[in-house]
Amino acid sequence: MSYEPNYSVVVPMYNEEEVILRTYRRLKGVMDGTGEPYEFVFVNDGSRDRSAEIVKELCQTDPNVRLIDFSRNFGHQVAISAGMDYAQGKAVIVIDADLQDPPEVIPDMIRKWKEGYDVIYGKRLKRKGETVFKKTTALMFYRLLRSLTSVDIPVDTGDFRLIDRKVCDALSGLKEKNRFIRGMVSWVGFNQTSVEYVREERAAGETKYPLKKMIRFALDAITSFSYKPLKLATYIGFVLSLSSFLYLLIVLYQKLFTNSTEPGWASIIAINLFFNGIVLLMLGVIGEYIGRIYDESKNRPLYIVKETKGFGTKKGSTEDDR
Repeated sequence: MSYEPNYSVVVPMYNEEEVILRTYRRLKGVMDGTGEPYEFVFVNDGSRDRSAEIVKELCQTDPNVRLIDFSRNFGHQVAISAGMDYAQGKAVIVIDADLQDPPEVIPDMIRKWKEGYDVIYGKRLKRKGETVFKKTTALMFYRLLRSLTSVDIPVDTGDFRLIDRKVCDALSGLKEKNRFIRGMVSWVGFNQTSVEYVREERAAGETKYPLKKMIRFALDAITSFSYKPLKLATYIGFVLSLSSFLYLLIVLYQKLFTNSTEPGWASIIAINLFFNGIVLLMLGVIGEYIGRIYDESKNRPLYIVKETKGFGTKKGSTEDDR
């Protein structure tokens, strides 16, 4: 079976059985309203619930629905990458399954695309249902990332966006393992703009980005697009060395010309602990970069597909290629 949809809607999902049918219905209503051919590419990222089974049932009743089922959990950013690899549309729309990003914004993105823009990303005006801590850390993270990188990564945006086929093809050629999709989209360039919207609360279920995953996501973003933390280690080392030398001169002066020096271990231990802490911190930063080099050197595939449903013959490959 061959198909040439105008739009491919990529929906990564992980344990979303409570909301996936609602997501499908809202997306279908929006995409039917375009009057153009489309497909849904659901990517099951190793869910432990019935998410995959529900989408398999949809594949049997709706010829526009496809499923990519991973062999295990490979991560949200990899799931998006897989959806882009398999998508056949002239434009690819990425949206999470939790309905925080409203599907009703998609027609606005399509209008911008038809005006000639290659990337249309959703810009959040407000984030409903999120804690003050998450809002504050997100605000700080995006601005810190922008200050560290030479790539213009828009602030207050997520992965909800529409990208043109040529952008999708360019992204598929980037095989780095620790992926930060929104940064990669900015890196490839092309003509980009935004559509503003209000981000809603989760329709059901729990967030898939607890604090631990948020920290890992932030590290992936920073280390993928900036080596300034490595430069920071050099700057801190220089400042501490200079400070230590100046302090040594002060100690020698006090020892030789005054009687104010008193023997004691407390100050020595405190200084040693401080400097050792800085050294370990910098080793940790270096270790993050070395770990990513190690991941790249193994050259393992980004993901393993256990099963697909709803696809015909994929252009240029078979379902066993990944």
